[in-house]
Amino acid sequence: MAVPKRKVSSARQNKRRSNVWKLNAPALVKCPKCGEYKTPHRVCGNCGFYNGRDVLKKEA
Repeated sequence: MAVPKRKVSSARQNKRRSNVWKLNAPALVKCPKCGEYKTPHRVCGNCGFYNGRDVLKKEA
């Protein structure tokens, strides 16, 4: 029967788990119209531009 010979130390255990909690930075692209950073495949919150046309009417 496979039984551990010794206790796994907390440092070794934490080293093994260190990759589990890593955060990912959000993907950002520049809006072709205004140059503001936005998430891809979403309407630009600054100018309301998406996919080559104005989707939202924004007041200047």
